Amino acid sequence: MTQYDVDLFVIGGGSGGVRAGRIAAGHGARVAVAEEYRYGGTCVIRGCVPKKLLVYASEYAHGFQDAAGFGWSVGDTSFDWATLIANKDKEIGRLERIYRGLFENAGAKTYDGRARLVDAHTVEVAGQQITAGTILIATGGTPVKPEIPGAELMITSNEAFHLPEQPKRVVVLGGGYIAVEFAGIFNGLGSQVSLVYRGEQILRGFDDDVRNHLAAEIVKSGIDLRVKTDIVKLEQAADGSLLLHLGDGSSIACDAVMAATGRKPNTQGLGLEAVGVALDADGAVQVDAWSQSSVKHIYAVGDVTNRINLTPVAIREGHAFADTVFGNRPRQADHADVPSAVFSQPPVGSVGLTEAQARQRYSAVDIYRTSFKPMRHTLSGRDERILMKLVVDAASDRVLGAHMVGPEAGEIIQGIAIAIKAKATKADFDATVGIHPTAAEEFVTLREKVKQ
Repeated sequence: MTQYDVDLFVIGGGSGGVRAGRIAAGHGARVAVAEEYRYGGTCVIRGCVPKKLLVYASEYAHGFQDAAGFGWSVGDTSFDWATLIANKDKEIGRLERIYRGLFENAGAKTYDGRARLVDAHTVEVAGQQITAGTILIATGGTPVKPEIPGAELMITSNEAFHLPEQPKRVVVLGGGYIAVEFAGIFNGLGSQVSLVYRGEQILRGFDDDVRNHLAAEIVKSGIDLRVKTDIVKLEQAADGSLLLHLGDGSSIACDAVMAATGRKPNTQGLGLEAVGVALDADGAVQVDAWSQSSVKHIYAVGDVTNRINLTPVAIREGHAFADTVFGNRPRQADHADVPSAVFSQPPVGSVGLTEAQARQRYSAVDIYRTSFKPMRHTLSGRDERILMKLVVDAASDRVLGAHMVGPEAGEIIQGIAIAIKAKATKADFDATVGIHPTAAEEFVTLREKVKQ
């Protein structure tokens, strides 16, 4: 048998790679990992974790405004961007040390630098070559900018977390979850925000009722939402301000333009093509249900495969890979009924099929839907409404999907996701006693079908 330096070499120290390496080491494998930037990956370093911290910061403005209706007198308030960013950076540094420690405590060897494949079993990083019996690609994705003149003047989510000062006027390009989340963050912190998207409506892929409801709510919050709008070019004035030209001939003056128009798999320069690893048209590693690439001993997990680009999914894929290859416990990561949340303002929670997807797959579908003012806002006076929706297979009574726009949507849908994963029926929901008074109880008190 050929002797390699390690049994497993992981390229990428994000959530999926770290989980895979830790579990493989626990199964007795000799493991090494290379990370070119910071351990923790997109989610921990410049994604969901710092973004959620910024969301929390931006929500205080709403709280100050709402307090008056409950008898509180709130004095003058002010916000300091530099303090927020410094405190955020301190927390991210703490988490990075934990992620690196998880690897090292598991007995894995870490390398700092960008790795590339020299041949099918050899990885080069930081001037060293290491041979491995199995290689795991877990390099995640990276933001892309639209191809228009002046695109180099734009920032992405990567840079947004490190801006030296808060821009007073921001244009966010895109209609996905990153775009709507950052639009809400900047708006809540006091910036003047325009959200520009070329598509018909924001949050493509989500339930249409969710998309339309959120669009209406963010417009109420003061965000200038422009859908079905193309961008032409971006120019910089002598004073440093920017001018974004739109397809309808109008323009928007601003201090920053943030491109949230998509991400691409981070596979460039890894040497994958040279060793026969098949990539799709977007550069994603093509894998089977076992996360195995076209090369037998090379696997890939997480965003670099462009399957479901969510951190918990990458973790599941990495764990399943390690159990299968090194733990003698073969299993595949389950990609069905994966819940997700968008930390927009108000937030979105979703699990299972949208109404459109259900109608394509089932002959008859029942829809239960409600929209109401949250109890908090009966006194605050804020003009905000919650949306809740259940999608049900009429023949079996099974709940196929649940969708929500409103406070704590992610927290609520996480519990609902267990029921949907367990194939609960609408009768099961109806038989469940609600917790009163909560918004969540509406999911078990929906009785009237939406007339088709």
